[in-house]
Amino acid sequence: MESTVMARGQTAIPVAIHRRYNIKPKTKLEWMDDGHTITVLLIPADPMKTLKGRFKNKDLLVALLKSREEERKRG
Repeated sequence: MESTVMARGQTAIPVAIHRRYNIKPKTKLEWMDDGHTITVLLIPADPMKTLKGRFKNKDLLVALLKSREEERKRG
């Protein structure tokens, strides 16, 4: 799939990608440049919720959730 960069540096997300990943207005994307390639990553609205259930090591998940709660308390 390809898209074209417009004069103001903007580009459109191909429809197939847009639909598959349910990309809506205000969805955040991370652009990563390793010097050879550019990768675009979808940033979920709640990254921790996305990770929940994906860890075989439940201790790591508990530690991450605890860390997130502490960060919220700090502001």
